[in-house]
Amino acid sequence: MLKKILVPVRGDTLVDAVLGHAAALARRHCAHVVVAHCRAQPEELLPYSTLLPAFARGTIMSQAHELAEQQERKVRDDLHGLAGRLGLTESGQRQGEATVEVIEQEERMPDAIKHLGRLADLIVVARPARDRELGVSALKAALFQTGRPVLMCPREGSMPDTLGQRVAVGWNGSLEAARAVALTLDIAGAADEVTILAGGRGEPHGATTEELVEYYALRGVTAQPLRFEARNPGAALLEKTAEVGADLLVMGAYGHSHERETLFGGNTQTVVDRAALPVVLVH
Repeated sequence: MLKKILVPVRGDTLVDAVLGHAAALARRHCAHVVVAHCRAQPEELLPYSTLLPAFARGTIMSQAHELAEQQERKVRDDLHGLAGRLGLTESGQRQGEATVEVIEQEERMPDAIKHLGRLADLIVVARPARDRELGVSALKAALFQTGRPVLMCPREGSMPDTLGQRVAVGWNGSLEAARAVALTLDIAGAADEVTILAGGRGEPHGATTEELVEYYALRGVTAQPLRFEARNPGAALLEKTAEVGADLLVMGAYGHSHERETLFGGNTQTVVDRAALPVVLVH
């Protein structure tokens, strides 16, 4: 069951976006949202390869601690206002309610994601901005270090109140796609409409689209298949998702290595770079 959603933040302006998307799913599933504020480490502000006098080092460390305290206060203040607007209860987890809490983590965001993500049902991060090297490490840690589904949400735009109502599932019979299906059964089960987007012939000896329809049916999920052909399956997947009116895309991620897809291009990297809607990725 989708009951625990992890939202790692660093005290920046993306709190609204990631918490908004997490809250939309939390309301649909009566889940508990854990906002993990990853405090800036004082050592990160010290210049490398430069020897500093003791007084200078102490001054920088003191300022860094104060900055971390300011960020923590801002995150908590923002949360109080956001929680009410997003329909989240600020308390311990309660049955039948969407709840939220904030915890402080004295570690880098990738380490916090690895630590907390493995016991979360879903991890929510913002879509990376590769041109500015923002959010790349968070997405990589969530995908490759936790084994859990990762909701990659837009960095800006309106919050989708109906997130998860109409779900599109990318399918090619691959291992990654099969894991994505298995780890998001609750999302599919709570949706009003599920569409299977099957591109190309699929992976050799992989499960067929018809078999996936039957797999969903055994679990009470009625899924409609839609096949398409495209020279760029990643871009076509986003186009078809928009065409069927889905508000959420589920797909397997990085059948090839992250580095290879980043350098040479790949379906997952195309989606990561271009997606304008929330996407659940599973490696």
